[in-house]
Amino acid sequence: MLSAEQNDLITRTSPGTPAGNLLRRYWQPAALVDELAGNRPVKPVRLFGEDLVIFRDDQGRYGLVGRHCPHRGTDLAFGRLENGGLRCAFHGWLFGHDGKCLETPAEPPESNLCAQLRHKAYPVVEKSGILFAYLGGGTPPEFPKFDCFTAPSTHTFAFKGMIDCNWLQSLEVGIDPVHTSFLHRFFEDEKPEEGYGKMFRDKTMDADMPMTQIMREFTRPRIEVEPTDYGFRLVTLREIGGGKAHVRVTNLVFPNAFIIPMSREMTISQWHVPIDDTRHYWYAIFTSFGAAVDKNEMRRQRLELYELPDYRPRKNKDNDYGFDPHEQEHETFTGMGADINVHDQWACESMGVIQDRTQEHLGTSDKAIVAYRKLLRQSLDAAAKNGELIALDPAKAASITGPACVDGIGPAADWQGYWQRTDAERQKTKSWSQPGVGGH
Repeated sequence: MLSAEQNDLITRTSPGTPAGNLLRRYWQPAALVDELAGNRPVKPVRLFGEDLVIFRDDQGRYGLVGRHCPHRGTDLAFGRLENGGLRCAFHGWLFGHDGKCLETPAEPPESNLCAQLRHKAYPVVEKSGILFAYLGGGTPPEFPKFDCFTAPSTHTFAFKGMIDCNWLQSLEVGIDPVHTSFLHRFFEDEKPEEGYGKMFRDKTMDADMPMTQIMREFTRPRIEVEPTDYGFRLVTLREIGGGKAHVRVTNLVFPNAFIIPMSREMTISQWHVPIDDTRHYWYAIFTSFGAAVDKNEMRRQRLELYELPDYRPRKNKDNDYGFDPHEQEHETFTGMGADINVHDQWACESMGVIQDRTQEHLGTSDKAIVAYRKLLRQSLDAAAKNGELIALDPAKAASITGPACVDGIGPAADWQGYWQRTDAERQKTKSWSQPGVGGH
């Protein structure tokens, strides 16, 4: 249970807030590359309470600038892409991808006004289908060499979705290894071959027992939290008898991401990025260690569930998330369909736009939540005292690889050795590290 002041400290991310300042010092997803497809690659975005415009100029460079022109405040989202920048439609002022003013065409030829101007701008890089922005001060950190960033484009797929609540609620759901036994419970098991691109619908790596059965029948896992250079590793153990355990290794990537196994061959790297304090987007990179990703199928599946251009879920609080009491009695624990993103969305949004943590009562199964909040508060304290980043230190980022994501059946007595051997084998045999597979 937190005080109201403590809850505000870890949830509020608008400009000038401690958590907002901290999160801005890490690369954050700003848009999908797909959102800038077409003849006019310009899109308004809102990040951490700031109104911005992301664009690709006529030289292929990405820019992220303040939405309102510094001349008289008009909307640059309606600007013209030309002459190496984004031109305001009001008086023709032109701004480069780095915010530099390139032209003030209505000013006298001898005017030096343009040279004195620099619009708000943030650096942008493309990684695996996502445009990441750095909104902090100083030199941006390097990216860690996670699999999702080093895999070729043929083996990754990126998507996103909007959730109408504070970012922290979704992050905490994502690192909660217990809720899957209830929130995502299916009363019948699908054929694994029909589960492509869907989480918790596959067999495990080492047994014929479907994931849905394991989650349904073993509801009291043992949870281990292990500190790492990028945040912490979560190992969730469900003893299933015969000296064996279901071993699931997931990762909290500080400050607002996690990396988890999706199936035997695929992982999900997911960020929860504030639009403002009461809305956020989840961004995900799906990474395949086996065959190339079927991007068309994964996109088709998700566009059935989300509406463009804002990536709003079709099932939402306005239509009770598609709740069906007959389905809840006979098919799923929630009665909200088979898409686990809808389940998570309901769980997050039903807490309120900003969860009142002064009223919660955490238990032993909330071990990961407690560990994350402790790390977040320690990081906020360190940043406030001396500007230090104690999690995912930029100086260490470039040397961090992986991380391990395992989902399988191993010996209960040697679960540590099991997941380490399993991860080492997958890293050694992953298809895109073999000759002939490349092209990031």
